[in-house]
Amino acid sequence: MPDKSIAFYIGKNRTESGATLLGGFGHEPSSHWLEIVPRQQHEPGSTITVGATEEADLPGRLTQIPQVPETAKYITSNYSEFAGFPAPLTNGGLNEYQVAARDVWSDSRPELVEMTPPGQTGPNYSDLSRIAMERAHTAREAVQILGDLIDRHGYTTYGGNSHLFADANEGWVFIEFAGGKGLWAAERLGPDDVRVSYPGYIGDFPVDYRNDPDHMGSPNLVDFAVQQGWWNPADGRPFNVQQVYGTPFPGHPGKSTPDDEAPWRHPPTLEEELRRLGEVSLVDMQRMVRDPRWSDDRSGYGQVAELKADLAHPELATLWVANTAAITAPYIPFHIGAETVPPEYGQHRYLTSGAAANYLSPEYAAQEATRSATYVSKRLMYYTCDRPEVFLGDVTKAFEGFEAQMLGEIGGVEQQAAEAYRAGDAPRARALLTDWSNKWAMDGLDLTEYLVADVEARTKEQFGIRKPAVEPPPGVTARAESLDMSLPEGSISARDRVNCDLGNGWADGTTVDRKGQVGDPNAVPDFRAATRADRSFPWLPVTIAAVVGLALGAAAMFFARRRAT
Repeated sequence: MPDKSIAFYIGKNRTESGATLLGGFGHEPSSHWLEIVPRQQHEPGSTITVGATEEADLPGRLTQIPQVPETAKYITSNYSEFAGFPAPLTNGGLNEYQVAARDVWSDSRPELVEMTPPGQTGPNYSDLSRIAMERAHTAREAVQILGDLIDRHGYTTYGGNSHLFADANEGWVFIEFAGGKGLWAAERLGPDDVRVSYPGYIGDFPVDYRNDPDHMGSPNLVDFAVQQGWWNPADGRPFNVQQVYGTPFPGHPGKSTPDDEAPWRHPPTLEEELRRLGEVSLVDMQRMVRDPRWSDDRSGYGQVAELKADLAHPELATLWVANTAAITAPYIPFHIGAETVPPEYGQHRYLTSGAAANYLSPEYAAQEATRSATYVSKRLMYYTCDRPEVFLGDVTKAFEGFEAQMLGEIGGVEQQAAEAYRAGDAPRARALLTDWSNKWAMDGLDLTEYLVADVEARTKEQFGIRKPAVEPPPGVTARAESLDMSLPEGSISARDRVNCDLGNGWADGTTVDRKGQVGDPNAVPDFRAATRADRSFPWLPVTIAAVVGLALGAAAMFFARRRAT
């Protein structure tokens, strides 16, 4: 059952701050890491490699397409594994023009998947996501760029895909279809709209879309459907993109349950939840992305962009990033003006494709030696989600309180940076933003480690470490702890993987049920004191022990000499 990713869009007229909100994550089991990619110039004739290899489920062929002379700065979460699609892969992020992007699964109808030619060529979903970040100045322009690329070079598919782009004024849903026919469609989302892509979808679509400023599509979008007999204009039915080219939503209308094969995967139902939130705050959107109904072991990260039209400087645009599933990782705000992330948040070999088959390059030894923020957060997830009824509430309170502390400070550092920008001192502004985010990122890692130690100690004291309830096959002498740890064959990953869902979100309900709750800074444990104590060398006890040792040694020598004389 597909469940690859999710995205939430809230138009600016529906938010507390008047900013557009875009949040979500990618659903991939491989490693993820944060990167700030600088603006770059490229020599004439530069190209980029796009597409997929023959190892993809729908085999492809890598080709080169031209790179533009200059690419924009952007913040993104990379990951390392999708069969046949070369890493690093990305689902989007935020660029220096305050264009935010999410990439979301959107299955094409089976006939289109069957039509996809072997050796397909053209940009894949990740190529399109990265190119949008590199080139787009607005959400509308992102759609125009991607549509033009598909029209010129084709599209390499895994079975259908979508993107959700947003800027301070509007959003756009873009869907690229399987089949090798260059089919794509795009729909504008305005300031009063909400949208949940889970999967990405577009409904009723004007046949004369070329003359409609709120819609775009490939030249053959309608004609191909008519040729295939999938839509007949004489029937009087609207041209519904989802019905014509997509598949039915895997979830069902109304309230899902954890027993469903595709729990919660019905976008219109989730869109009604967003409307019930009333004026949506940044904290509401962070909580929606963190909601335990979908933030789980396959959630590669969490991202929330608050896209403001009245920024004091463009480099104050901000992306809040959880380094892995936000259910057990804190959001850290990174401004476009920031220049680096701590190596602890960069690439590590934990869950990285191919790591188990190769030795580490010495060039990456120091980077790999740092703590992996992803690994630490995953440890917290596995302990917390093993007994969420015991631990999830405390973990959530700690992270929401921690984020409230950052929200209390972020305005001050942005004001300092804005003053530096106005004074013409951009390097100082960028240093302020970099240092501030990196400091909080390291504090977030220390807090997560503190919570891991706490939950681990409580688990061992109250319950012990639960043994896997797995029987070794007949004749196998290895214990259950040494067998394959993957989800068993026949499992439904959308339902059966590690998760903290207590039936309808948290113990006190969904994001809607928790509307109005705010993080309490006082709920954050004193992890800083614990960290200092753990990392400080015990000079006083060691000094005392050394003095005592020397005194005892001297006394022993004295008596030894007396006995000798």
